Amino acid sequence: MNKQIRTTIYNFSGILVLTGTILYLTQWIYAPYVFAFGSAGICLSYLTAPYQVLDFRRRRLHRFNIFAGILMLASSAFMFKHRTEWILCLSIAALLQVYTAFVAPKEK
Repeated sequence: MNKQIRTTIYNFSGILVLTGTILYLTQWIYAPYVFAFGSAGICLSYLTAPYQVLDFRRRRLHRFNIFAGILMLASSAFMFKHRTEWILCLSIAALLQVYTAFVAPKEK
């Protein structure tokens, strides 16, 4: 997948995840669908990112991002079942993404 397309999908999906989270708190019936679509887009953008040319540290951070995407998908599943564990899964995914964002070395 092209890097620009992957970035666009990631950004749009991030907006959908935030919107779905806020709308779920307002008890809107379609909020889990919005959140699930956004989390699937984020997971897709992480899974299609190339990792073969990365060094050991960046591969580890890439695996953290993939795990965060899977946790977001699990969070959307908990939303559909009206369970409160979605908050825990989403919080762990957010912490992993923040960690990866600050620890990842800058590209040259």
